Amino acid sequence: MIHVFTYHEHFYVYDTGSGSLHECDERTAKYLSGEPISLSDEELKDIMGLKEEGLLYKEEIKAYPPKSHEMKALCLHVSHDCNLRCKYCFADEGAYHSVREVMPKETARAAIDMLLKNSGKRKVLEVDFFGGEPLMNLAVVKDTVRYAKAEAEKLGKKFLFTTTTNGLLLDDETIAFLNEEMENVVLSLDGRQEVHDAVRRTVNGKGSFALVIDKIKKFVRARGDKHYYVRGTFTAKNLDFSKDVLFLADQGFDTISMEPVVTDIPDLQIKEEHLAAIEKEYETLCDEYIKREREGKGFNFFHFNIDLEGGPCLQKRVSACGAGNEYFSVVPSGGIYPCHQFAGDAKWKMGNVFEGNINPALREKFASSCLFTRKRCGDCFAKFICSGGCSANNYHYNGDIEIPYEMTCAMMKKRIECAMHILAERKVAQK
Repeated sequence: MIHVFTYHEHFYVYDTGSGSLHECDERTAKYLSGEPISLSDEELKDIMGLKEEGLLYKEEIKAYPPKSHEMKALCLHVSHDCNLRCKYCFADEGAYHSVREVMPKETARAAIDMLLKNSGKRKVLEVDFFGGEPLMNLAVVKDTVRYAKAEAEKLGKKFLFTTTTNGLLLDDETIAFLNEEMENVVLSLDGRQEVHDAVRRTVNGKGSFALVIDKIKKFVRARGDKHYYVRGTFTAKNLDFSKDVLFLADQGFDTISMEPVVTDIPDLQIKEEHLAAIEKEYETLCDEYIKREREGKGFNFFHFNIDLEGGPCLQKRVSACGAGNEYFSVVPSGGIYPCHQFAGDAKWKMGNVFEGNINPALREKFASSCLFTRKRCGDCFAKFICSGGCSANNYHYNGDIEIPYEMTCAMMKKRIECAMHILAERKVAQK
């Protein structure tokens, strides 16, 4: 199938089967959209040429991913507690609708043992230290890193570690440890101070921006060329979120993500009535993104990164993140869940690390779930890029991991069109 769209005065056609993007004129765009436009023989020849090359109207391959029982990654909830009380927190301000607690080292070690035992032939495994605020249990994070590295070496394997933090507990020693051991670090910062402080507050109810901004800057300066993301969240209260992204870029952060909030809090929740403004905001950000890149002031915005030339890795694109099959979340008690957004929901508890067994029916449910089982995805141009949406979001909004959440879909489609325009403009600039 093809997708024809317009960005400002540019006309594009994207072929889902080949992953090819073409810029065309308005007449060709209308013709390919099905409008009654008569093209010249030369124009038709160009279209047929692309078709013969497999770059237009290429048949989509419906290849179900092979089911693997090899684990590759764990999200360790080392702290079900937090030193912030963010209003929109999906994790109930760190407590996950239960008691506030931290993970004992014995639980973390049992989780590592389970991952190694069930990793099969995989040589590289991943562990994400999560919360709440994981740095509130830094001793267990450090112990787990030491233990995992030692046990992996015995088996000829290695670990890649990631941490997500709000930055409050960053000091020189912690910064040095994270930069030494973490493959990636995600730092939570929502943008402008007034936006950040409106939702990301301390336990005593005060804004946290002034407490974290200098610490996060110091961390990034010390990070060197290692991976990190400054990750923000936008809500219905800051639909002008492009200003927050650009604010973060102006602070010297060159790798940024800004995610739409997932909440049912009325004054924060993103609703259908907000979509037009959000789509316009993505365009505003896209235009400035291109401008800054041309001026040598570019930065990396996560949602504008797509690869159309590396060749479609179909198995990855149809199976997405692997939650509940290759990737699992472990809470302080040792309970196993499909991912961090399912944690604490008894319906989705899959087992316990001390027993080492995964509920086979639940695992099969996630292993079988892919792009081709997701309702409403078949006719969507974005399907091989978004992979059918987040299972947790689908469940929380629609009650079924197989039914994509329409609001997320709409935002994803717009971001992808912006990303495609950026790719096209880069090619023009390279000529």
